[in-house]
Amino acid sequence: MRKSLTPQEARLWLYLRDLRQQGYHFRRQTPFRGYFLDFVCFSRRLVVEVDGGGHNEEAQALHDRVRDAVLRRHGFHTLRVSNADINTNPEGVMESILRLLAP
Repeated sequence: MRKSLTPQEARLWLYLRDLRQQGYHFRRQTPFRGYFLDFVCFSRRLVVEVDGGGHNEEAQALHDRVRDAVLRRHGFHTLRVSNADINTNPEGVMESILRLLAP
């Protein structure tokens, strides 16, 4: 677990915190089943992972697939968003998150 957020994670965290007004509570850097989840809303079983360029490499991509499968077995949906999307289209990222949070 990192002590500080990346710039993209910090930016997304500001948006996610505002969702509390709509009844959605996200936690950050949360341990779960041997993994640290970037952001998680337990009530909606949604995990949001912020991925940098290293996630395109085969070894990391395999690790991500295994991790996503573990989370899926526990009833979670994982949304992976890229640093680039957060930098250039944070509103679009939030629209995707809100769609997944809707009942």
